[in-house]
Amino acid sequence: MAVIKIENVVASASLGAELDLRAIALMLDGAEYEPEQFPGLVYRLKEPKTATLLFRSGKVVCTGAKSLEQVKIAVSKVVKQIESAGVVVKNEPEIVVQNIVATSNLGAKINLNATAITLGLEKVEYEPEQFPGLVYRLESPKVVMLLFGSGKLVCTGARRPEDAETAVDKITEELKAAGLLA
Repeated sequence: MAVIKIENVVASASLGAELDLRAIALMLDGAEYEPEQFPGLVYRLKEPKTATLLFRSGKVVCTGAKSLEQVKIAVSKVVKQIESAGVVVKNEPEIVVQNIVATSNLGAKINLNATAITLGLEKVEYEPEQFPGLVYRLESPKVVMLLFGSGKLVCTGARRPEDAETAVDKITEELKAAGLLA
């Protein structure tokens, strides 16, 4: 079983009402709203350490959390703060995970040239002059893995932590079966 570390969970939700971002920016201490730069309001929390993007449509994107639980806490805090400022939130936001970024260490160096050939060139991008990692696209679970010669990897695109674990287990087995991982 792979040991993975979740680095970032990006999730979205809808508050079910249009938001007056200018008014909210004035009410929320530390909110950043510069519509000529970016159409959303950026609100950072210290605990959990996240950034929440609020859009006029009522859509919310939370990023920086290390777990789904942290996303729920962050969105709940932001909702309470904008409600206490007089904004009516019509419905309990339904949180949908868009992306999980996780890291792992396979514990051994990887020959990326041999790995690129073994995994199949149709699923792999490896141009060491451009980027030191090998990009491997898995079909199931549908994630993208970045493999590095050091044995470290990054998994992105997962929707559930189990998908990242499954992907790391899968790549580990493929590399071991090919004799590329001790």
